[in-house]
Amino acid sequence: MRRMRPSILRRGLGVTLSLGSVLSIVLASACSSTIPRRQPTPGERFPDVQGQALDGTVWNLPGDLAGAPAILLIGYVQDAQFDLDRWLLGLAQLGTPVKVLEVPTIPGLVPGLFAGTIDSGMRSGIPQEDWGGVVTVYDDGQAIVDFLGNERPRNGRVVLLDTAGGVVWSADRGYSAALVRDLDATARRLLAGR
Repeated sequence: MRRMRPSILRRGLGVTLSLGSVLSIVLASACSSTIPRRQPTPGERFPDVQGQALDGTVWNLPGDLAGAPAILLIGYVQDAQFDLDRWLLGLAQLGTPVKVLEVPTIPGLVPGLFAGTIDSGMRSGIPQEDWGGVVTVYDDGQAIVDFLGNERPRNGRVVLLDTAGGVVWSADRGYSAALVRDLDATARRLLAGR
């Protein structure tokens, strides 16, 4: 077996550390300044943003959802996935009859430069049949942060939109069974009233 020369080993370690440093900078810059949590007023329009689903579909939100109510599950950091998964499971168990999209929101120039790498990492942990329901927002992410705030980023932001993109219901305190039942009931009333 051939041994690696120490200089090659150091160079390889240096590349690994450099990539790790870049990834740390990307993740740190995603939520570099704290915007206080904010509850939108009923009917307030969700900001116009563009994102791309993991299956490659480009989405203009809320415009591409017009005509039907929808729920957006918004996460700013990877640790929010635990909270969002509980919301997804609760909505699935209740059979909530509106479109649900996960919207990872990663604002900033640096994360946008690594969008392909970040999306590839997400694809590796999500079954392919679910890729169309995960719409990542990079370039327009700051509009969402400004609209909802990013204080306590490990909590997901859950927003129910009406047919015109107005906020009907929102939460950012973490999952609870009572909240998911209230969200489901509100979505059903909204769907019945359109």
